[in-house]
Amino acid sequence: MSFYLITFPSRAMQIPAEEFQDVVDASHAVVEEAKGAGVYRFGGGIDESVAPVLIGVDGSRQDGSHPLRAPLDGGYTVLDLATRAEAEQWAARIAVACRCPQELYAFGDDPAS
Repeated sequence: MSFYLITFPSRAMQIPAEEFQDVVDASHAVVEEAKGAGVYRFGGGIDESVAPVLIGVDGSRQDGSHPLRAPLDGGYTVLDLATRAEAEQWAARIAVACRCPQELYAFGDDPAS
């Protein structure tokens, strides 16, 4: 099994206010299916009201994110799946529920972690 990250940026979700609860309900239904299938590990969204901080190699603290990275926002789901094809199928289900395209990333295997 391998871990996969399925994600989208906040600005990708352009949902009319009156349809937002339908999207929430649909996305929660997919999460419940993933839990039922035993593949769900974690999910949620970045709390954009809490500013990021950068912790330096010397332990120093600086407001903001890494200068080489675009700010993180949006929603994230981590699933533990047997194949990338299976990950693509779950990403498609999440895309339908959230009504926006999803990015799919594979976590590298690190036996020590």
